[in-house]
Amino acid sequence: MKPPAEKSREELNPRLLLDYCRSDLKSMLRCLRQAVEIESPTDSKKGLDRMAEFFGEECRQLGGEVRLCRHPRAGSALMAEFWSTARGVKPVLVLGHTDTVWSLGTLSKMPFRIVGGKVFGPGVLDMKAGIVCGLWAIRALRAVGSKTGGPVRLFLNSDEEAGSVAFRSQLCAEARRARACLVLEPAATGGALKTARKGVGMFQVVAEGRLAHAGVNPAAGINAISEIARQIVRLEGLARSRGSLTLNVGVIEGGTRPNVVPERAVACLDVRIPAVRDGEWIARRLRTLKPVLPGARLRISGGINRPPMERRMAAALFRKATPLGGKLGMTLREASTGGGSDGNFAAALGIPTLDGLGAVGDGAHARHEHAIIRELPRRAALLAALLATID
Repeated sequence: MKPPAEKSREELNPRLLLDYCRSDLKSMLRCLRQAVEIESPTDSKKGLDRMAEFFGEECRQLGGEVRLCRHPRAGSALMAEFWSTARGVKPVLVLGHTDTVWSLGTLSKMPFRIVGGKVFGPGVLDMKAGIVCGLWAIRALRAVGSKTGGPVRLFLNSDEEAGSVAFRSQLCAEARRARACLVLEPAATGGALKTARKGVGMFQVVAEGRLAHAGVNPAAGINAISEIARQIVRLEGLARSRGSLTLNVGVIEGGTRPNVVPERAVACLDVRIPAVRDGEWIARRLRTLKPVLPGARLRISGGINRPPMERRMAAALFRKATPLGGKLGMTLREASTGGGSDGNFAAALGIPTLDGLGAVGDGAHARHEHAIIRELPRRAALLAALLATID
């Protein structure tokens, strides 16, 4: 069958993209089922390698130039480029991740299923449905013969849920080469696009005291747990003074027996920062903490590992998406979130970045995780329209 003649970007009708995606919804769901039924937790190199190979083959069938990025410990990442003949033009980078938070074996308890217009399964919303929408956006553009303004490069990371360590350098290198970045993470509530994300920091505070018998000679000891408790109260007060910066003490360790004054205690902190300056501020305050109890000592480690995605990096792309969404029957809103994504890295490098272009649903990281089926064609069509119109 001869492919349709390519339309100019000015002639693009987003409704044609939507009509195609709706007509091919059964194929979208079939692909999504196959993806969900390949379990791919962050710690399963075998599962992630299979996942990359599966999506790599899907990309090849769409005419993409595919490269699997291997790693000795982490699962493979996937790079695929489309419309690569448009030389001299920076690509649009489309970001996704193949890893999930669900352990191997979860599928037996949370099988792929369709109930009441929703599709359920581990990782279906976060973010295998988003990746499928990305593939069908490309498929729709090819089906209607639409041009893009340059190459489209898809990068699927394999350890986003664990901090994007294995392929961070490659991810950032691709972002620097791009003229814009679109992220296939799930939409915010009601289908809103994500125009701001907080950055993420992980810190550890270790308090060191002195052992003593709790009954015979407690005054000879320095209680490290008591010291760390005082520091937690101090840190929570610091966070409250900084507006939307949040700090959570998620893990506490310390002590050996009730009748022993503990000599060591540890607090593990999660910090979420709305702006770069907030990260600099909290890191500085943490590193200048002083002990409260005489003789106690403190050791601080960690830092900000994911920069914030500030709204100014998404504003222009959101303005472009809004009328396109209107032509697809969508009233697009924007939202900010405390969760980070790989889009944070692109935005921090000064690349215009729009997030939340993936599936609409609820329950990411929860047992009721699901995507709304009727929204899948619209999200694919919106992404396709953006790819066709970004300058």
